[in-house]
Amino acid sequence: MFESAEIGHCVDKETYDREVPALREALLEAQYDLHQQKRAAVIVLINGIEGAGKGETVKLLSEWMDPRLIEVRTFDQQSDEELARPPAWRYWRHLPAKGRMGVFFGNWYSQMLQARVHGVIKDAVLDQAITGAERLERMLCDEGAVIFKFWFHLSKKQMKARLKALKDDPLHSWRISPLDWQQSKTYDKFVRYGERVLRRTSRDYAPWHIVEGVDPHYRGLTVGKILLEGLQAALSAPKARPRSINVPLLPESRDGLSLLDCLDMTQVLEKDDYKEQLVTEQARLSGLMRDKRMRRHALITVFEGNDAAGKGGAIRRVAAALDPRQYNIVPIAAPSQDERAQPYLWRFWRQIPGRGKFTIFDRSWYGRVLVERVEDFCTQADWMRAYGEINDFEEQLKNSGVIVVKFWLAIDKDTQLERFQEREAIPFKRFKITEEDWRNREKWDLYRTAVCDMVDRTSTEISPWTLVAANDKRCARVKVLRTINEALEAAFAKSDKHVKKGKAMIRI
Repeated sequence: MFESAEIGHCVDKETYDREVPALREALLEAQYDLHQQKRAAVIVLINGIEGAGKGETVKLLSEWMDPRLIEVRTFDQQSDEELARPPAWRYWRHLPAKGRMGVFFGNWYSQMLQARVHGVIKDAVLDQAITGAERLERMLCDEGAVIFKFWFHLSKKQMKARLKALKDDPLHSWRISPLDWQQSKTYDKFVRYGERVLRRTSRDYAPWHIVEGVDPHYRGLTVGKILLEGLQAALSAPKARPRSINVPLLPESRDGLSLLDCLDMTQVLEKDDYKEQLVTEQARLSGLMRDKRMRRHALITVFEGNDAAGKGGAIRRVAAALDPRQYNIVPIAAPSQDERAQPYLWRFWRQIPGRGKFTIFDRSWYGRVLVERVEDFCTQADWMRAYGEINDFEEQLKNSGVIVVKFWLAIDKDTQLERFQEREAIPFKRFKITEEDWRNREKWDLYRTAVCDMVDRTSTEISPWTLVAANDKRCARVKVLRTINEALEAAFAKSDKHVKKGKAMIRI
């Protein structure tokens, strides 16, 4: 794959000076059109051999284009804040918005390659990382991103010649970094694993471009022309290009009953028993959150349910057991303008807690397969592929020590009507009822179908759903607390076993 990049293409200065003005003008025009139309986010991944002109080329592009619309990020060293969260968090939080360009050095490919070259991981883990990169890029492209992947290449002979020339030049020897010397020793491994990664991850939606790095004129024109072609293609493409998703329909129940029909909605917890059990579970939660083992974990709870099912009341009872500094409640409403300019999961990735912390989502990423599905706020292709994206998201959380507990609070239609009418009659509860709640009630059956599909497709061994019969608020609140406590204890017990076995988690 890299043999063709060792030929040594060159562009003479006369040709370079002749072509650059028109290229710069076209790049600027495409950049401004993309920004004005908010057509796509542009992600540029910079990889390759040290000394092949990666930094110089990005600097050149910043001169040719408007640097105010370009965000350059380097991910070489992980901060304490990043180490406390899933590996992908550091990339998600810096994704460019639609109409802007993000240039990523030290990206997910750099991390997996360095880890494999230096023996931190084996081939099996490298293959897992490659698969994860493919899924991430497929999702970003489905959400409207345009991804450019550049590998800047030098042959081993060219790399050694560069290092010798700089070493013997006292005015420019400072340009040699420790990484240059390090890679000169691991060149063969780096190229071998790099070729493996490129072959596996060059796709029609995010292809790799190999750029010879010897001649600065050649590489500058080459990268500029590739970017221009991609930007112009993004501008000329239709706005809505939903990818067809082949997800099989779920079989209907033989007896006509759904998962929600199997809940016992007649459960009742007497007031005295409720008070005793509530205090017991709150004390249990308080102790678990202060347990030293919590330093190896973060906790996320997801609250979904019918309108007026008691999500807010359950959340308040959970929060009442904790110090306010331990938790964060994230209410999810319709996305803001800034959030609509990003991939769907972006606003949720940003809220992932660090170790020892607890984030409560009052509604969540499941809105895509619930309200957005029922209200036609997204295409069928969007919500159908969201099942797999959500499962992948939650698997990444679990693999990083995040405990995810998901609740669906269910009430029957008569109970909901009683609570709606009560809210309208009591002055201090009127803020809880809106016209939208009444409109949603008219689509009860559609939401019920969506909920059953959601639970069937996203209740996994990694992240199961807990269905809560919430006609009786007392039963629901106690069950919520008890389920959280059991999840924490199970995670602590599992992590204790891994610590005893000396199991280490590789972060890529």
